[in-house]
Amino acid sequence: MKLPRIPAYLKGVAAVTALSVTLTIFLFRIDVPILQLFELKLYDLRFLQRGYRQPSPAIALAMIDEKSLDQEGRWPWPRSTIAALVNRLSDDGAKVIGFDIGFLEPEEHANPTVPQGFSEALARLNAAEERPDGRTPQRLQKDINDRILADSIRQARSATVLGYFFHMSPSELNYDIEKTEIDRQLALIGKSKYPMILQDDPDASRLPFITAYAPEANLKLFSDAADAAGFFTVASDRDGVVRNVPLMIKCGEDLFPHLAVMCALHYLDRPQTIVKVPRYGVEGVQMGQRFIPTDENGLLRINYLGPAGTFPHYSITDILKGKTPAGTFTNRIVLVGASAVGTHDLRSTPFSSVYPGVEIHATIIDNILTGHYISKPRWSEIFDLIAIITIGLLPGIFLPRVKATLGLLIALGVFSLHVLFTRWLFVQFDLWLNMVYPLTSLVVSYTFVTVFLYATVERDRKRIKSTFRQYVAPLVIEEMLKDPEQLTLGGEEKVLTVLFCDLERFTSYTEIYGPSEMVKILSDYFTRMSEEIFKQRGTLKEYVGDEIMAFFGAPIEQPNHAQRACEAALAMRDGLRRLCEGWIDIDRPFMHARTGINSGPMLLGNLGSRYRFAYGVLGDQVNLGSRLEGLNKMYGTEILIGENTYAMVKDDFILRDLDLVRVVGREQCVRVYELVGRSDAVLSPEHLGALEAYAAGYDEYCRQHWPQAIAYLERALSLRPDDGPSKTMLARCRVYQDDPPADDWECVFEPKTK
Repeated sequence: MKLPRIPAYLKGVAAVTALSVTLTIFLFRIDVPILQLFELKLYDLRFLQRGYRQPSPAIALAMIDEKSLDQEGRWPWPRSTIAALVNRLSDDGAKVIGFDIGFLEPEEHANPTVPQGFSEALARLNAAEERPDGRTPQRLQKDINDRILADSIRQARSATVLGYFFHMSPSELNYDIEKTEIDRQLALIGKSKYPMILQDDPDASRLPFITAYAPEANLKLFSDAADAAGFFTVASDRDGVVRNVPLMIKCGEDLFPHLAVMCALHYLDRPQTIVKVPRYGVEGVQMGQRFIPTDENGLLRINYLGPAGTFPHYSITDILKGKTPAGTFTNRIVLVGASAVGTHDLRSTPFSSVYPGVEIHATIIDNILTGHYISKPRWSEIFDLIAIITIGLLPGIFLPRVKATLGLLIALGVFSLHVLFTRWLFVQFDLWLNMVYPLTSLVVSYTFVTVFLYATVERDRKRIKSTFRQYVAPLVIEEMLKDPEQLTLGGEEKVLTVLFCDLERFTSYTEIYGPSEMVKILSDYFTRMSEEIFKQRGTLKEYVGDEIMAFFGAPIEQPNHAQRACEAALAMRDGLRRLCEGWIDIDRPFMHARTGINSGPMLLGNLGSRYRFAYGVLGDQVNLGSRLEGLNKMYGTEILIGENTYAMVKDDFILRDLDLVRVVGREQCVRVYELVGRSDAVLSPEHLGALEAYAAGYDEYCRQHWPQAIAYLERALSLRPDDGPSKTMLARCRVYQDDPPADDWECVFEPKTK
């Protein structure tokens, strides 16, 4: 079985499409920064479209806000004030108190009055290892404030989690930290490291954890008093937006948890916690029955619930003054943090460019407690690649087959569909699939294919128009342009129908009318005849003198090419009559034309030499068509067709079986038919009677019954005196009656001239 031939330009489209998809995959693999930024912005937009979600009621925020600063004074406050806050929250039943602030240096405030518990704090301070020598009364009071806070943390019924941060690299500092100091700081947070790491790769050096240079821990008396500590280090993306947070940072030999992880851990009564690290990277944190998924570096994608204020805010000054209802903080995680502008703890998030850092930690805790995470599973990269390939291939499929406007609409539809699909997955299932790279693949492929089609197909369009505008109607040219592969400009044998049309007695008119007038007459005649040929989508081969040559069935395939040729011939006959009727007033001649039509295999293509060639046909069947046109003169007819054409159109037209002829230059005889009219044409009774009489007379003629044939033919002429075939056949019968043909005569007439 012969496979269908793939058009050349489609091969080019396929190559261009493959190139564009390959380019996009390459960009996807290297993750181009500008495209990554676009994806992140669209990621943020999906949060905004998803809108607000109800947070967990287990979380409350004690805020250092503008109101608190007005009432309690500028930040930082005395440690005794923080101690009072701890006491209030503990007494109200808070289960966990987490600090998004650090107690990294000794107290700097001295109270004008001796705070409550001074004597007890002084006694413990004297016994402390960190007691400085030569303390002034002011320093003494500051140290007492630190001790009061440490006592409040130790004595609180709530689990207390302190916050600290990491210096991620030495370049952040203007000085070097001694190793002994780093070790001392690590010892202060040592009790809050991850207890177990389950790793598949025994080579610890290959673990993909984020590493830090040194911690900046809380003072020892606070670290000893607190239940745990967690870092509040937050890293933003290159555009300054916080979308991910590390749940683990490695410093020294140990792995340390985030503040939010430690708060959730104590809220859940400290279940067993394991960091799972397969060979490909970090998988996540197993906290009892809960699993917290991360990326391969231990980053959690924060599932933001809404803008700032999504979690309930309580002003610290209201808490200190007892203005919050009793039980407000019972069995809740209370995060202490800042939202006032001057505290420098405002971040940019997908929902807002001004977002309290403490609320980011609250969001992470909510994600852990509810199990609602932004999912980007490992298979999503495979899906993204499939989407890039599939969407990128689409322009190569539909653009060559549709018009430019429809192609643009389809591309916009695919573009919108992918946007809506990825948005729906995010809103409904918190699933993040890449939006930018599949769309980039679509845009790049659409652009490349469009440029290619313009550069190649438009070139072909110009070539086609240039080649065929003199031969065929504009409508046929448009059909060629839709599918240029239909064209066969090289040599090819095809079954076509050829038409020859010649003016009768044209030479005699040149003797009457001057050259200028003859040019005008021919111009009007050729214009009218060409229009009728073009209406049937025929190809005008040439004008030779007063003769017109046309063919049907090429360059566009036409299964009904014979019918079209006959329709054109009838329309040309009627058109010439109307044209001549209009010429009567301007004293132009009433002309008649003779037309010959024949069908059969012909050589089609660009014919000629290297100096000049033209698109046309040639062959025996073409020559026969020309001979049929000449036979009209002998039979007194206007349109004759050959037997091949007859076989194709016999059910569509009224045809008269005229004669069996062996034309000059051809051994094989051919049956000739007169094209009378369309099958639905209404003929006069006289015309019908004449056709029937001719058919009967021709039958007697072939039997060599000359008297009977003459009788029928005379009857035909009595009904239609101007019937040319009857006149011709009658004269021939009278000749044969006097001089019969040879005994082997087969009813074949052999004309002596073309």
